[in-house]
Amino acid sequence: MIGILGGAYLWVKAGHLIFVIFWMAGLFMLPRFFVYHQESAAGSAEEAQWVDREDRLLRIILKPSIIIVWLLGLALALDTGAFGQGWFHLKLAVVLILSGYHGWMVSYAKKLKAGQRTLSGKMLRLVNEVPGLAAAVIVVLAIVKPF
Repeated sequence: MIGILGGAYLWVKAGHLIFVIFWMAGLFMLPRFFVYHQESAAGSAEEAQWVDREDRLLRIILKPSIIIVWLLGLALALDTGAFGQGWFHLKLAVVLILSGYHGWMVSYAKKLKAGQRTLSGKMLRLVNEVPGLAAAVIVVLAIVKPF
């Protein structure tokens, strides 16, 4: 059975995976940037460089990647009838959580830019584990389809 994507299915799937990799790379990098940013002196040239790096990572990598991941992922889900499968519901929930994490990082970047350093370096190192855990769950669900 050929879904709505027809012969483009594999290309859409490849594009989805490519942009998932870009998105995940950015999600791993940004909290690390935050740690270095917070370790820089307030008002210093180094701090300004971290603000610029964070902004570029968000604008050039993370924002386009999350949009493309969602668009291609929804197209694949519609094409394969995934919305009727139990494993997909949990995968979708984890992707929603990861998207919320992404939104939280955008807001924390804005706080840092405004000079508000509300989290410790230790906490930022801890939250840096969220994307890895989410990725592991998502991959298992998508490949194994346990239920």
